[in-house]
Amino acid sequence: MVSPIDMHAHPPTEEYIASGGKYLQHAAEYFGMAEIYEKPKSIGEMVKEYEEAGVGKVVLVAWDAETYTGLPRVTNDYIAHIVEEYPLFVGFASVDPWKGKVAIDELERAITELGLEGVKFQQAAQGFYPNDRRFYPLYEKCLELDIPIQFHTGTTGFGAGGPGGDSIKLDYVRPIYIDHVAADFPDLTIIGLHPSWPWVSESLAIAMHKPNYYLDLSGWSPRYFPQELIHYANSLLQDKCLFGTDYPFITPTRWLNDFEKLGFKEEVKEKILERNARRLLRL
Repeated sequence: MVSPIDMHAHPPTEEYIASGGKYLQHAAEYFGMAEIYEKPKSIGEMVKEYEEAGVGKVVLVAWDAETYTGLPRVTNDYIAHIVEEYPLFVGFASVDPWKGKVAIDELERAITELGLEGVKFQQAAQGFYPNDRRFYPLYEKCLELDIPIQFHTGTTGFGAGGPGGDSIKLDYVRPIYIDHVAADFPDLTIIGLHPSWPWVSESLAIAMHKPNYYLDLSGWSPRYFPQELIHYANSLLQDKCLFGTDYPFITPTRWLNDFEKLGFKEEVKEKILERNARRLLRL
């Protein structure tokens, strides 16, 4: 029996809401999900939702975009505490790349002392291009620590609907810039988060070309997946696609129910929902 592994979720708590400020508020209003901003949930409520959906593990991510947004963090310590209390979770760190050596030291602490198992970047919220060589020492540290790295790809809800998108620039999250990192760090496991729209083909091409690049399918209900993505996920890229929700924006029950309707081959569904993630996370 498949025990799905969600590769990308946020805590639905007040701490996460505070880290998003106006950007998250505008996004929640824009997408008709104001309740996320107005009524934060507890981690216990989140765990109950996942248990009811039959999900076995969830990657829970921290958040640090202090330099670009001026907003508070969802700290690595906070995520580590949740992971310690709830066996459901696997913790991924966040560091602000503009903090230089401080970021590198914090990443090492998060992995070696706090027990987190990967790191996530959101380039639009953090205001950086992943192929900027000023940030390559961070990737070198990831290699040294032997951890996977997640990058946001495609349009973002962060700031959506605000004036000028709240000054959030989408060019930062084009997948093609991550291709440079995948080429320069062939031993680094890289996960491109979300279906990557409107650059779906770019992300698919990278996954076809670079053995170290994987696709996470979070942030969209599967019912809205582009046909091109469905075709490749069900065939040539079946070993490189990963289930994810981007909770609380998509619930696990909704994602899994909508995915079931796409007509994927049974052996492919098993890979996407569990086996690929189990391999990457070494579970």
